[in-house]
Amino acid sequence: MRPRLTPPNVAVVDAAGARAADAAAIAAGVPSRALMQRAGAAAAGEIVRRYGRLVGGGVAVHAGPGNNGGDAWVVAQALAAWGVPVTARQWLADAPRTPDARFEFDRAHARGAPPAPTGRERLVVDGVLGTGARPRDDAALGAAVDAMAAARDAGAVVVALDVPTGLDAATGECVGACVPADLTLAFGTLKRGLLVARGLAGAIAVLDIGLGAADPLRVDPSAASLVAGPPSSRLRIPADAHKGTRGKVVVLGGAAGMAGAARLACDAALRSGAGMVRAVGAPESVAVLQTGLPAAMAAAWPADAELLRRDVVDWADVVLLGPGLGRGADAARLVDETLAAWRGPVVLDADALNHFAGRADALAAALAGRPALLTPHPVEMARLCGLAVSDVLARRFDLAAEFGRRVGAAVLLKGVPTVVSDGARTLVCPAGTPALATAGSGDVLGGVAAALLAGEAAGAEGLTRGALDAGAAAAWAHGRAGELATARRGGVRGTTLDDVLAALQEVWAEPTPPRPPYPVLAELPAVPG
Repeated sequence: MRPRLTPPNVAVVDAAGARAADAAAIAAGVPSRALMQRAGAAAAGEIVRRYGRLVGGGVAVHAGPGNNGGDAWVVAQALAAWGVPVTARQWLADAPRTPDARFEFDRAHARGAPPAPTGRERLVVDGVLGTGARPRDDAALGAAVDAMAAARDAGAVVVALDVPTGLDAATGECVGACVPADLTLAFGTLKRGLLVARGLAGAIAVLDIGLGAADPLRVDPSAASLVAGPPSSRLRIPADAHKGTRGKVVVLGGAAGMAGAARLACDAALRSGAGMVRAVGAPESVAVLQTGLPAAMAAAWPADAELLRRDVVDWADVVLLGPGLGRGADAARLVDETLAAWRGPVVLDADALNHFAGRADALAAALAGRPALLTPHPVEMARLCGLAVSDVLARRFDLAAEFGRRVGAAVLLKGVPTVVSDGARTLVCPAGTPALATAGSGDVLGGVAAALLAGEAAGAEGLTRGALDAGAAAAWAHGRAGELATARRGGVRGTTLDDVLAALQEVWAEPTPPRPPYPVLAELPAVPG
């Protein structure tokens, strides 16, 4: 399945945000039962569209005690009405406990209880626990999980409604046992936990259930927008472009023994549209950089203000500071002197960020008055904020916005998923595969972002709209290149950054894929192992 372009109103929310969106729609006049019926009908339609050849072998519907169970009973009724052989079981209670779910349960049983699942059905619908439920670890839930897991082990396809049972919608934590889904159908909004636990969610499709004017991005201040494709019309290079208008990127890093990081960043910038690239590295690295990058220029770290002005300040449109820079005294001096002398757009990565560990105020002062993109991984973010890495991971969706506001920059917090925020807007990019979880991958991402920001700084019309959009577009392109490279190699193992760099060139030429058929708002592929 290819990634799809996403309408701008697809929101990434936690469980509270999902409840707020539903409540706002209900307050605006949409009956709660209508939301349930739309969700169940949309899910049934997607099941038949995607798995039409399987449903004739039977569908086992597993329903829980809340509204997720009500959604499941709507699915059961819709499939049965289309002539699909349906079996069903109510778990954790004799009947659902919410009025809407009880109504759908009673309708499904109006002509007698459906037969119980046999375990031989070809498709399983997981509607036991949903977004609003707190996952639990007990024997009663364990029996439901075991029944669905056994069917999956026997070859059945599992479709989860909103979230797989046992998965925390906010954190992605699996409490007790979880049933991995082959497909998760998310209703109205995309839950944070699905993007964290992609291995459990399988492929993901967000379905329109009629939230209407109750836009979750307005209802929930912590909601983020999903990025599942590049704004391709804004990434085109004008026909009259030349190397100057395509942007000049300086990559300042490449300490002795770490020239490879700067080389990867320069290579990625060249493959992402930069017109000119200059690698500025330690004296010992210059020959390595020049030999490995014949299309780029190379210079030694500036030893004085005049050389800094000549090789960086008077030449660059964007400076990428940090790949392979190191943490010695010379590196610290270069960071401070470069940021003081160069007042244009910057991308800070790796050791340029480590230089400001625990010194957010100093970082804010150094960045003041310029477009800036910070690209930390969780460990670097922990150093910047003075937090434990576990705290960064637990708060990844909110921390980028908080730190972006604090230092006046866009923050691209790398991980699964990548979160990009400037404190006013937050974007979430789910693209990528584990092939990108390798040393040097962040250097490639930094080079892509620098190229996009440089084109804008050089005056090429409409390439991006500031550091936030450059970061989001770079995250998507980097992730998509990882997906293409992984597919070409037939799996994650054996896929290298050279494969990713080669695929990066294809990303920019990919045609805009068609929108998925209604009611699908967005869909994400399953992540290969």
